[in-house]
This record gives sequence, structure tokens and C-alpha cells, in this order.
Amino acid sequence: MPARKTASANKVRVEPAAKKAAKTASPSAQLDSFLDKFSPEIAAQARAALRTMRARLPGALELVYDNYNALAIGFSPTERASDAIFSIAVFPRWVSLFFLQNGTRLRDPAGLLEGSGRQARHIKLRAPGQLSDSAVQDLIAQALELSEKPLDPSQPRRLIIKSIAAKQRPRRPARL
Repeated sequence: MPARKTASANKVRVEPAAKKAAKTASPSAQLDSFLDKFSPEIAAQARAALRTMRARLPGALELVYDNYNALAIGFSPTERASDAIFSIAVFPRWVSLFFLQNGTRLRDPAGLLEGSGRQARHIKLRAPGQLSDSAVQDLIAQALELSEKPLDPSQPRRLIIKSIAAKQRPRRPARL
């Protein structure tokens, strides 16, 4: 039986069969299976972005949300989603880097940041190596300086599957 949302807290409820399947696969294997749902190009770009962020953010916990609209991997000092500083969001046609805290306070002379929310901003990654660009690295450094809870580089990296939505939009774009 698939997972269902509960009305009370709007949380995903995973049915016993899904829990059993989730327990048999490691978090890394689960993340790989989530990424494999996307086109090979998008999956490769997402994996490259994850490698870059892991190298840049030692001590970050990776919080995985396989949501209705996108696959999101947050980088946080704690297991709380609200403490996440960044996330990589994988959509059918692109991959984005989100600045979840203080995105509106970042100095962005290159004009890379998109969004109009009260807190977060994002960059659509248009090229595999874009995360290594100096302007993007400057934004990452600013976000780390402004974060309320700093990352502890001595903390071991952990990948935590936080939720898997029962219903999801197609992970590959429709043929044009």
C-alpha cells in the first residue's frame, strides 16, 4: 500500500510495506534510486553538484526529501530541516542550488540569485561546473557566515532519508 498524507500534520505516512523496503536499502542506495528516475543528463548534473557540495561542506548532514515536485537534498548542521543552509533540488529539466537561510541578505553583484520569497533564493545550475565559479563560491561563503548554526567539520557526514512522497510528478520531462 502506498504512503498517504495524514490530515493532521500534512506529513507523509509510510505504510508498512514501504517501511520494510526502505529499511532494506541503505540511504545511499535509496538516493541513487531517486536520482535514477531522472534523465541521465539531469541525474549526472545532480550527482556532480552533490559531490561538489559534499567536498565544500564537511560536517553537513544531508537531509533527503523525495517530494511531489522535486528531489531535495538539504545540507544542515542538524537533523532539523529548518536548520538547513543549502539544498540541491532536482527537477525534471534542471538542478538548482537553494540558499535557504538569509538568501535575501546575500550580496550578489553577478545577479545569479533568483526568487522573490522572504528568505530563500536559488540559482539554476546551467552547467556542470557552475558550483565552482568564484561568484557561486562567494555566495556559499556568505551563506555559511550568516548561518545561525555553523557546520561542525568534525561531525561525520550522514545521509538521512527524511520523507518519500507517495505521489510524485514525473521525474523526466514529457517529449516535445
